[in-house]
Amino acid sequence: MTALLAGIAIDRGKLRSVTDRVVDYWQEARGSAIGEVAITDVLTMRSGLAAFDEDPASPGNEDRLDAAPDPLAFLLAVPRADPPGTRYRYNSATAYTAGIVVAKATAEQMADFARVSLFAPLGIRNWRWASDAAGITKGQGNLSLTAREFARIGEMVRGGGKYHGRRIVSAAWIHDALTPKVTISGSDPYADGYGYFWYSKVQQVDGQPVPVSFASGNGGNKIYVVSSHHLVVAITSSAYGHGYGQRRSEDILKAILAADGNGHSASIAIPPIG
Repeated sequence: MTALLAGIAIDRGKLRSVTDRVVDYWQEARGSAIGEVAITDVLTMRSGLAAFDEDPASPGNEDRLDAAPDPLAFLLAVPRADPPGTRYRYNSATAYTAGIVVAKATAEQMADFARVSLFAPLGIRNWRWASDAAGITKGQGNLSLTAREFARIGEMVRGGGKYHGRRIVSAAWIHDALTPKVTISGSDPYADGYGYFWYSKVQQVDGQPVPVSFASGNGGNKIYVVSSHHLVVAITSSAYGHGYGQRRSEDILKAILAADGNGHSASIAIPPIG
């Protein structure tokens, strides 16, 4: 969602270019490790920050960020581990940065921008997006939507940024966001590539390659977009923090693709937990 909102901000001239730096919109970031990072490196999780969500001792660990009384000061103090643009490392601190940039560029909280520019045009009314101790919308997550609302977003993405004939996001941005910029198959068993906060993977269905783009949340929450099959698969899951959630959602997708490929309605047996 944060990447889609960044695209809308670019479409409206609020964000000038993904080659701009974070500091171009967030002046307080000058001199920090995140300040000189290009927005494109933020959106592809290549900020270079020393932020490892799997390591509780990491300076930029997500639990530390969530617990910080001043999240903005916390982020500005996170040191650099790698040169920006050189290494993919998924972490909440980088996604949080993207939300800050969108908020600064649009001069409003990202949840407010989303309400008017994304959710309302899609007819989405039942949603909640949490803010942190600084009042900043959490660009790294904490967004609650129903499965049907997930599906509306997926259908808009499948439509190249249009929903029921209405342009929500430019086709150019949707294409750019979904196009893989980084190969991540070596570190992620569920994805081959990473675009602007969107993943991609080629699934094999009856020996045939089927490209899939998807948004992915903790516990197996997914929006799968399968353009070649004119298909969107939306999954909401409560398996937060459990590895089986990701595996289960991919199994559901594979079963639907297999059934669709055979011309049958999908009857899905949910894999056992564990």
